[in-house]
Amino acid sequence: MAERIGFVGLGIMGKPMAKNLVKAGYDVTVFNRSSAAVNELVAEGAKAGTSSADVAAKSDIIVLMVPDSPDSEAVVLGENGLLEGASAGDLIIDMSSIEPGVSQRIHNACAEKGVKFMDAPVSGGEPMAVSGDLAIMVGGNAGDFKRAQPLFEVMGKSAVLCGDSGAGNITKLANQIIVGANIQALAEALVLATKAGVNPETVFNAIKGGLAGSNVMNAKGPMMFERNFKPGFRIELHYKDINNAAKTANELNLPLQVTANLQQVMKALVGWGEGGNDHSGILSYVEKLSGVTVTNK
Repeated sequence: MAERIGFVGLGIMGKPMAKNLVKAGYDVTVFNRSSAAVNELVAEGAKAGTSSADVAAKSDIIVLMVPDSPDSEAVVLGENGLLEGASAGDLIIDMSSIEPGVSQRIHNACAEKGVKFMDAPVSGGEPMAVSGDLAIMVGGNAGDFKRAQPLFEVMGKSAVLCGDSGAGNITKLANQIIVGANIQALAEALVLATKAGVNPETVFNAIKGGLAGSNVMNAKGPMMFERNFKPGFRIELHYKDINNAAKTANELNLPLQVTANLQQVMKALVGWGEGGNDHSGILSYVEKLSGVTVTNK
């Protein structure tokens, strides 16, 4: 008999991920703090849960997708949380991007009740969540990973077991450092081109097939020169990830210069009220410093 799936957290990422599981034919029970997203999923074939605990009681595998570490702890360990409704042998998959140490604490609390737990953060933003092409980075054991693979194949194009509990979120932090650094470098390059009188779209088209080309450039370059900062992944969420990377680096006594720079750039943008923009909006920071506006017009 197919396993019953629970899904908690129907935000910009979680909602399309849950929809893909419903479309794939899974028996899915969902819960979210706001009812509009729940109603939308129910209209597409999901069932509504009354709380996180209720979802867990009606599911064998429960996925959660929430903004940050305190949210994951509250959903799993808090009052009416997943552990209240879960039974021994159930599997909780936290696909949120949170602190690795928090993932390990949640894992240990689940283990005391005989509930299995994996951290499985993702990369790809809303477009890849919608298309089911996310990159999934997993921390846990091989048996649980194998059990979850059919779900990962629905929600993502790749899923890699990176190590024990917390390793998925360590890998996600590495991903976010690289993505953020790429976006800032691209922003500076397009500001340079614009200031020198060369069309930034022309520069993008000229270099995207060379060594500088990347998925980041292909996704974020057009957003920059078309000045479209509608969020696929918000600056404020990337800032949260970079803060977690900096905190983890500090715990490991590591000096990470690029990470520290990104932290300050994103802190400024959030302080300017631009945290709700897509992280391609890092361009705004470079523009403000240079007095140059990038556009292909």
